[in-house]
Amino acid sequence: MKSIFFLQDSSIFKKIMAAFLAALLPLMAITWMMNEQGANHIRSEISDSILNTTRFYLDSLDQEADRISRYLPNYVMDRDLMEVAATGEQMNFYERSYKILDIQHRLDLMKNSSPFIRESKAYIPQIERTVLSNSYETRLNAEEYEAMQPDKKLYTGPFIYWQDRLFITMQYPAGKKDPLYVVGVELSTGKIKETLAQIGNSRGGQTVLFNLERDWDINSGSDLELHDLMKRLAFEKQAANVDEGYDTIHYKSKRFLTVFKYSSLWNCYMVTSIPEEMILGSLQVYQALFWWACLLAVFIVFFFTYFLIRLIYRPLIKLVRSFRRMQQNELEPILIDRRKDEFGYLFQAFNDTVKSLKTLIEENYEQQIRTQRSELKRLQSQINPHFLYNCFFVLCRLIKSDSQKEKAYQFCLYIGQYFQFITRHHDDNIPLEMELEHSRTYVEMQSICYGDRIQVLFDVETQPIEVPRLILQPIIENAYKYALGNMLGTGELWVHSKLRNDAFYIYVEDNGEFITDEEIEALDKRLRYSMNQIEETTGLLNVHRRIQLRYGKEFGITVSRSELGGLQAIIKLSMS
Repeated sequence: MKSIFFLQDSSIFKKIMAAFLAALLPLMAITWMMNEQGANHIRSEISDSILNTTRFYLDSLDQEADRISRYLPNYVMDRDLMEVAATGEQMNFYERSYKILDIQHRLDLMKNSSPFIRESKAYIPQIERTVLSNSYETRLNAEEYEAMQPDKKLYTGPFIYWQDRLFITMQYPAGKKDPLYVVGVELSTGKIKETLAQIGNSRGGQTVLFNLERDWDINSGSDLELHDLMKRLAFEKQAANVDEGYDTIHYKSKRFLTVFKYSSLWNCYMVTSIPEEMILGSLQVYQALFWWACLLAVFIVFFFTYFLIRLIYRPLIKLVRSFRRMQQNELEPILIDRRKDEFGYLFQAFNDTVKSLKTLIEENYEQQIRTQRSELKRLQSQINPHFLYNCFFVLCRLIKSDSQKEKAYQFCLYIGQYFQFITRHHDDNIPLEMELEHSRTYVEMQSICYGDRIQVLFDVETQPIEVPRLILQPIIENAYKYALGNMLGTGELWVHSKLRNDAFYIYVEDNGEFITDEEIEALDKRLRYSMNQIEETTGLLNVHRRIQLRYGKEFGITVSRSELGGLQAIIKLSMS
């Protein structure tokens, strides 16, 4: 089925649709731009908010770690701890126990000074004990003690990460290879995870503290694949020397808003990833509403198109096609199925016009037919006496000659056939075969008159069509009269035909010597404008006008220079 947008008669329809879409599409585009700009603005605001939250919690961790690092020397310089570590086993049991209890008390105070301290410790190698804040009988873990010595740190910063545990330590005396003791605190990774979880876990995300230099991290979540993507992002930002900001991670067909912040104290990146659908939920509702609005707009377009076709396009096309049929003389009324709108009025007015035209045609048709028949009879009557004058003179000459009696007899038969044909007035149109037979009779009569002076080739194929009377013989008569009759040499006449497409062409050519190119051009011009002439006409113009009255203006006679040297007259007839 041909699309309605490409119908030839749909220019008004396309203009209305273009105007409708020109009004609708900008509104949808503006709505889309507002939605996108609002989404970007909200995304930016939420990203800044999460980044500020990340800054706050990371600053809190920095402050706690810095405070612990600053107060740790006060515990390192404890006199009881120095005395126990220096005297070792030389001190009696009671005194050493008393001092260790005092050390435990102060370690407990240090532990309770911050929620991020899981345990405070004093490593005393002389007595092979590790004094804890809440345990008296402990032994020195040589591997742990070795890892806690600050001179073992291969990086800058106060932290030691050992066996998934995080420590801050200080030895006495500082800078010695074998210190008397080492005081340290073990930070609570659980508390740090709780702090990290407060940033993004409530929104379905997770926060990770990455130390990229020593390759350790503290993760508030459990999604390892997302953890690896966040770590990759941290490496990228470290390579780009970017300390803070936000980006987007694509994971499991979802978009994760990712905020990062670098801490020089911890030498770590704190990275938080939260699903956008969790933080932009209301915005996604608006986006969904926008797409529903787009779907509704498409429905409106189809709805508007349907009613436009039904209420305007189809009636208009029906009216236009009816007018075109009227131009082709097909006066058919329109079936009126709408009587209460403008198209109903137009249909009724069209039908009234058709009815009036039919009445006028019926009133004038018979008069037009009578006028046309009268014109044909008038033109035909001009030909009837054309050849009569000379026939009797030729017949008398043949009768006087004793040797020409047979020719006189034959000539009498030809004259009878000739005048019998041209005096039949009851038929305006006759079969082409009859017209050709009459023309051959005329040629035979002329052959008796001129003898061998004129050579004739008559080669016309008959066709099953009807033609007006006397359309070929007058053309042949003109050739004898104006071209061949006065020639000193031998004359030539060639009558032949061709069938092309839906037209039948009859050619009459001679080798006359008297007609010029200017005369041929003037004659052709007179033929082209013959219907505008009102004077009496004979010969070519007579035949030409009758053919056009019968078939139309595209048919008739044209003239040009013949291949034989004289005039070529071409008679174009319709096969339909």
